[in-house]
Amino acid sequence: MIIVTGGAGFIGSAFVWKLNSEGIDDILIVDHLGTSDKWKNLVNLRFADYIHKEDFFSMVYDDDLPVDVDGVEAVVHMGACSSTTERDADYLWENNFHYTRTLAEWALDHDIRFIYASSAATYGDGSQGFSDDHGKIPALKPINMYGYSKQVFDGWALRQKLEKKMAGIKFFNVFGPNEYHKGDMTSVIFKAFHQIRETGKVRLFKSYLPQYPDGGQMRDFVYVKDCVNAMWWLLRNPKTNGVFNLGTGKARTWNDLINAVYAAMGRKPNIEYIEMPEGLRNQYQYFTEAEMAKLKKAGCPVDFSALEDSVRDYVCNYLQKSDSHLGNLE
Repeated sequence: MIIVTGGAGFIGSAFVWKLNSEGIDDILIVDHLGTSDKWKNLVNLRFADYIHKEDFFSMVYDDDLPVDVDGVEAVVHMGACSSTTERDADYLWENNFHYTRTLAEWALDHDIRFIYASSAATYGDGSQGFSDDHGKIPALKPINMYGYSKQVFDGWALRQKLEKKMAGIKFFNVFGPNEYHKGDMTSVIFKAFHQIRETGKVRLFKSYLPQYPDGGQMRDFVYVKDCVNAMWWLLRNPKTNGVFNLGTGKARTWNDLINAVYAAMGRKPNIEYIEMPEGLRNQYQYFTEAEMAKLKKAGCPVDFSALEDSVRDYVCNYLQKSDSHLGNLE
């Protein structure tokens, strides 16, 4: 059995789709569905059972899971609060650090493969670069509480010398199918598609740094299908451990991204640049670009899609379809 926490969420459900495509359905999904539409991500997937995240935490804490622990191959921990604007630091500390630490300790105690989600938000303003070298990770300075909650766990794992026993993934700007439930945290591609359909134009934040023109801010945009291929490789290679970046390794501008959306929709670009809210200006990343040499050196064979190709697939095969969740379309 493979346990996927956050298994109804964006990356988690995409990974369950990947497992299904590899013929695996002995999967325990852990999540909190609540009243959101996140449940729709599960409809086309195959899995053995679902457990609420708080119930699962209690079971792990008491070492009393309703499954044969000896039969658990791996825990893929994608469950966390992923909102970069979340202000409740106590909630993030408990949900993103304490929960992850307890689950990691349980998995390692039972000799179970543990793969977890970190984030490129740990790199803060990028002034210290984007290297996933373990020696550089402790010095990183995130600029929001979400990034700090991820940094705290990465730091704990390194201090406990667990980097050789589990794999952490620093996701960069992931986009793709199954993000529909995320509200304000959906990708700019998702938002742009709907803005174009409704108004014909897209609104982007202005730049407040002279070296970046409006729309020239740069991010490492990576397609969720490529991410789950890399995660699958890590699952199948349990001796490959450490903290790894997961991006394309090539930064592109917001203008590039939006032009790709317009091209996929067969429309002429129309971009309006608007003021950035004051509260975001001091925690805005102007540039991110994953250093990918470490994962490649480990032997990961994933070829990352060009931005235009992945945007075209997302727009044409998912956003423009009435039922466009992974599992319904390949």
